[in-house]
Amino acid sequence: MLEEKTFWEHLDDLRKSLFKIAICVGVCFVVCFALKDTLFSIVLFPKQKEFITYSLLGVVPTKINLISTEIAGQMMMHLKTAFVAAIVLASPYIIWVLFSFIAPALYEKERKYSLSTVVLAYLMFILGALINYFIIFPITVNFLASYQVAGEVSNLLTLQSYMNTLMMMTLVFGIVFEIPILSWLLAKIGILKSSFMKNYRKHAIVIILIAAAIITPTSDIFTLSIVFLPIWLLYEASIVVVKQVERKNKRISIN
Repeated sequence: MLEEKTFWEHLDDLRKSLFKIAICVGVCFVVCFALKDTLFSIVLFPKQKEFITYSLLGVVPTKINLISTEIAGQMMMHLKTAFVAAIVLASPYIIWVLFSFIAPALYEKERKYSLSTVVLAYLMFILGALINYFIIFPITVNFLASYQVAGEVSNLLTLQSYMNTLMMMTLVFGIVFEIPILSWLLAKIGILKSSFMKNYRKHAIVIILIAAAIITPTSDIFTLSIVFLPIWLLYEASIVVVKQVERKNKRISIN
């Protein structure tokens, strides 16, 4: 442990950390805002027929034309998207600055485990976001864009609806992919047991199926499976992770 600081010294360190984060996010925001064409070519790419997922799955995507119904809608969406992209770009630095602020209060062993956990949690979140972008979201948006309650009712998707759905689903899948990390932490403090997860596996599968149906409300089993399988595999991986923690704790207690 380092020499203890006063409350005001800690507050000053926090102020400096937040200032560094604000500067980094601000710079990234300016860059993202200036690169409008590149930014929106990325976020709008999943609706294009050239998107890699459609060629790999042999799917012909629905033609989607987005509209904006508000006078300042496109400008506000440009600002919002640039800000979110800035947070994403700056996220490694943000995490590092915040960890550097907290690290002095930790012992060496705690610092080591904390850093590993934070890095792994970040990578899992990014993995979930990428799976959503390349697989889940394109299938979802194409199904919903082509769904009609009657032939005379056509779909006109707004830019705001498209972007909000993309951001929401990215956040959801990023959080879902934290399941193994959360399971590891709960097992570490003795709250979660592998036996409990095994006994309630069937219940978990039903819950995952319901969640998959809500996330991607399609009528075909293939699309439902694409959403269900990653979450189910994460649950199974979490059982393995919890079991490993229990074995390690048992060896420590014996020694």
